Order: sequence, then structure tokens, then C-alpha cells
Amino acid sequence: MKSINEEEKILKERLEELEKKYKERLFLENIKGKIEEEIKKDIEKRGKKEKAERERIKEELKKRNREILAKRKIEALRKQAQIKKLEGKFPELEPKQKKPEPKIEIKKLEVAKPEIKGVVRLEVKPELKPEPKLEVKKEEPKPEPKPEPKPEPKFEIKKIDNRPEANEIKIFADKIKKIKKEISKAVVGQDEVIDGLIMGLLCNAHVLVEGVPGIAKTLAIRALGAVSGCSVGRIQFTVDLLPTDILGITSYTPEKGFEVIKGPIFANFLIADEINRSTPKTQSALIEAMQEKQVTIGKQTYVLPNPFFVMATENPLENVGVYPLPEAQIDRFLFKVVMDYPKEKEEMQILETNMTIKKFEELGLRPVITPKEIIQMQESVKKVYLDDSIKAYIVSIVRKTREKDFKHAEYISYGSSPRASIGLFIASKARALMQGRNFVLPEDVKNIVYSILRHRLILSYKANIQKISPDVIINDILNSIKVF
Repeated sequence: MKSINEEEKILKERLEELEKKYKERLFLENIKGKIEEEIKKDIEKRGKKEKAERERIKEELKKRNREILAKRKIEALRKQAQIKKLEGKFPELEPKQKKPEPKIEIKKLEVAKPEIKGVVRLEVKPELKPEPKLEVKKEEPKPEPKPEPKPEPKFEIKKIDNRPEANEIKIFADKIKKIKKEISKAVVGQDEVIDGLIMGLLCNAHVLVEGVPGIAKTLAIRALGAVSGCSVGRIQFTVDLLPTDILGITSYTPEKGFEVIKGPIFANFLIADEINRSTPKTQSALIEAMQEKQVTIGKQTYVLPNPFFVMATENPLENVGVYPLPEAQIDRFLFKVVMDYPKEKEEMQILETNMTIKKFEELGLRPVITPKEIIQMQESVKKVYLDDSIKAYIVSIVRKTREKDFKHAEYISYGSSPRASIGLFIASKARALMQGRNFVLPEDVKNIVYSILRHRLILSYKANIQKISPDVIINDILNSIKVF
């Protein structure tokens, strides 16, 4: 038998346990209630913001509709005014009025009856006088006045195409020269690579730079970003990098609620350094951004800043810890530029100006162009004239990669898609603008064809064994096609 004291102790312990559990339950219920209240408040705030955003978008649409209607009315009035001005300028085209025929007047003459005198019953036949002839008077037509000679209408020669003006092209070409001159403070030589980067920017596309370590791949891209006056983001790709590290993530905090933390991709220029070190899953996170110029985080889609330009680098030497770019990903790059070793004189100059001796900020690079001017140049590139014969030349080059009827054609497994034709079309226009022309020449196509096709040709294993590069095959294609 337990004593009374022991029973009291047991009861007290149970009471204390029950009190603790009751307090913990109350505490949890209070916390849960607070969290629910905060979530409700956050949802209400977001609802209000979304409602205000919808109303703002509706107002903008109404304004745009009004502007469009006003423009249409103005155009209609202008056309009417032009038609009125043209009336009377070309009288020979107007229908001629018929001249009134002359009226014929017929006058009646009265014949006097003979008077008979006396009562003589002789029948005297009156001498019949000949009936007078009816005279028809015709009105003689008046001589027409000779028309005064009118001055011949002047015909204005209108433009057949909408190519940009020569002065505009010259201004843009001068700005590009300034960009190259400013980049030369940081990067010595490598003119072809710099031209490829600038052409990619003018085409509103993306560039993949391949080269051995230590030849200023990242520095060239960084210098272009600094000179263009745009915001620059940099991502060092590694094996453990996740897609959310690039794009961004949706997080929740009790103080702020749900919020989107944007990644480094939200910049005008994105440097994807050593892109082939990360997994294909992470590499593919850039596909939507590069093609659609937008990013999806959670359930929402965010538009990237304009202009948006991805410049990626890759190392061709290493095989361990490196992942080849997927075909869908590599096809999104307009150019694949191969960066080679510098020349002897250039390497002597590099010894005096390099990142080991000086910091990047000490190089003194200044912006010589604005994002707005870049967008204007991109629009002008689209208007550069390209003749039908050059279009046929471009299509014949790309189709040769599929027909495989030339030397070394057996080493091609898959030819280039129509995206290669589109790339040659727009890139040749960009090169023409850089050269100060508003029209494309066959030389422009030949200059950029290697950078466009070298990463779009899928070669067989025989080509790898015999060390036949895509550049060799492209050279054979150019030799087998005549310029139209």
C-alpha cells in the first residue's frame, strides 16, 4: 500500500504535466493564429496590388486604343488631302465633254392666194408659182481655242525599300569604332572575337566564346559590358550550381511574407563563365531566358531588361568534370567564336597591361554608348537591305549541309536547321552596318558563316578520329557554291 504522501506527489506531478501540455497547446495555437493572420494580410495586400495593376493595364490599353484611332483618323485626312491636291494636275486623264451639236432652224413661208375680179364664169387656173425652197441655215462651228501648253507634271522618285539612311549608318559605324577603341584598353588584339561580340549584340542574340584558359575570354566580355553602359551580371558555373541560383527563388519570411528574390540573370549583360562545368539541368535553365527574354519563377513570369545579352565561355581542353552543352542549348547561341593565342607583338604588350598588375577598375574604361542607342542600332540592323540573290546564296549554303554532295560531306551526321539560315540573314546585315553600309554583300556572308555554322554541324565519329573540324567542312561548302 502506498502512503498518502506518495499519492499526493504522483497527483502533483500529473497536474504539472497537464499544465505544461495545456500551456504548450495554447502557445502553439497562438503562433498558428498569428501566422494565419499574417498570411491573410499578405494575400489581401497582394490582391489589392494585383487589382491596381489590372486597372493600370486597362487604362494603358484604353490610351493606346485612343492613340491608334487618332493616328488612323489623321492618316485618312492626309490621304483625302493628297487626293484633292492631285485633282486637276492631269487633265488629259479626265473624260472629255461632248460638244453641243448645232441647232437647225426651219422658217415657214406663207403663200398668198390669187384674187378673182368680175362675174365671168371662166375658170381661170392660177399660175402656180414654184414653191419656195426651204433654206436651212446651219450654224458654222466656231473654231476651238487652242489649249495653252501646260507644264509637264514632275514625278518624284520614291524609295523602293526602307533601308536606313547613309548618314544614320555612318553615325552607328563611328560609335562601333569608339567601342572597339575603348575595349582595346583592356584587351590587346583579338579583333575577330571583339567583332563577333559586337555583332551578337547588334543582332539581339547571344555569343559562345571557346578558348584555352588565360587568353582574356572573361575580360573581353566584361570590357564590352563596361563600355556599353549596361548593367552586368556574372555567374561562375560549377557542378553544384542549381537553376534557382541563376533565375531566383520565392521565399517566405514572417515579416515580409512571400517575396521573390531575383537571381543574377536580371541584368543587361550576363557573363556565363565556364558554362560547360555545370550539369545539363542547370545549363537548360538559360533556354527560356535566351529565346523568350523572360524568366518563370514559381507561378509568375518576369520580363528581362532590354537589351539582354548572354556571353558564355567554355574550356575545350578538359574532359573530367565537364558536361557538353545540349544541342537545344548550344543552338540558342548565334555565334560560336573561337579565341586563339595572341601574336608575339601583342603578347609583349600584354605584359604591361594585364589583370595581375592592374585591377579592372584601374583600366579606365568608360561607357561610350547607352542601352537606348543599342536598341536603335538593333532596329537599324533589321532594315539593312539584302537582295534576293544573296538570300538564295544563304539558303544554298545551309541546304548543302543537308544534301551532302561535296567533299568531306560523309563526315556530317546532321545538317543545320533553318535557324542557321536566319542567323546568316541577320548577322550579314549586322556586319554590313559595322562596315558603314546599308546593304549586304556576299563578302559579309562569307565572313560570318564560320561562326554561325561551326556549332550547328553535328559530325560523325569518323570526323573526330580523323580530326576533321567543322571549319574544314564549311570551307568545302563555300568552294562548291558560286555566288549568284
